[in-house]
Amino acid sequence: MYQILPYAYEQARKLGVKIRPSNKKHKKIDVYDKDDNFIASIGDSRYGDYATYIKKHGLSYANERRRLYRIRHSGEDKKKGTPGYFSWFILW
Repeated sequence: MYQILPYAYEQARKLGVKIRPSNKKHKKIDVYDKDDNFIASIGDSRYGDYATYIKKHGLSYANERRRLYRIRHSGEDKKKGTPGYFSWFILW
């Protein structure tokens, strides 16, 4: 099971949403609005994210992984409220 790190909680707070560990297979986090209504499941638990890379490999490695993630996902729709939006701003 994925352990949500303080970085993700802080990013979620900035967006005005709540996050909890996901019960869905291969998902990291479930995102909820301020009224506890489910919005989306984000992140694949089989892969790293910015905070886990910092913890395991250090800041410079994590920054490089973030750069590559953002290149890879730059063409995707990041409309507010979509899983891509929340992954971009909470996990990366």
